[in-house]
Amino acid sequence: MFYFLTKTNNIVTANYLKPEGRDLMIITIGGQAGSGKSSVSRELARRLGYRHYSAGEIRRKMAEKRGLTLAELNKLGEKKDFTDREVDKFQEELGKKEDNFVIDGRLCFHFIPHSVKIYLKADLDVRAERVFRDERIAEKFENIEDAKNSLREREKSDSKRYRKYYNLDCSDEQQYDLVIDTTHISVKDVVERILEFLGK
Repeated sequence: MFYFLTKTNNIVTANYLKPEGRDLMIITIGGQAGSGKSSVSRELARRLGYRHYSAGEIRRKMAEKRGLTLAELNKLGEKKDFTDREVDKFQEELGKKEDNFVIDGRLCFHFIPHSVKIYLKADLDVRAERVFRDERIAEKFENIEDAKNSLREREKSDSKRYRKYYNLDCSDEQQYDLVIDTTHISVKDVVERILEFLGK
């Protein structure tokens, strides 16, 4: 769209074209559950002065409307594709009509292919600790082990649906422009790394 990527010595550098003197950029942030996608994308959008969207929040609201937990919606989605298709269509249309925004979600990179694609990952124990203590998450866990099992089940369901409907493995890091392991770094540090990568 409005940027191109060059690769030198295995370092990917983003180079942005500026039509009419403007910086136009869409940033998609994907990755593992509990890796910090939502927190990082919100803070990144704030720092850039961009709008923020979250595919995960849309799915949670979809689940709530139906009186389901996110895990139950995911299970339903293994048989009924509307649970994914509605959100995926939203992302696709958003990428066609808007610029200058940050969106987090597992498949955003796929449905907005002209975006700058960022992938976050972290150790399972750390991710489980994060979701267990995150008060914004509607799902409540009895303990860390419960959270860990929930993350495993969620990733298993996500992987099954994505392969079934799109023949896609979103954990393949080669599909992204920047990959960050957030295990030992703060949201602020992750955002700083992304801004540095973007040349901001």
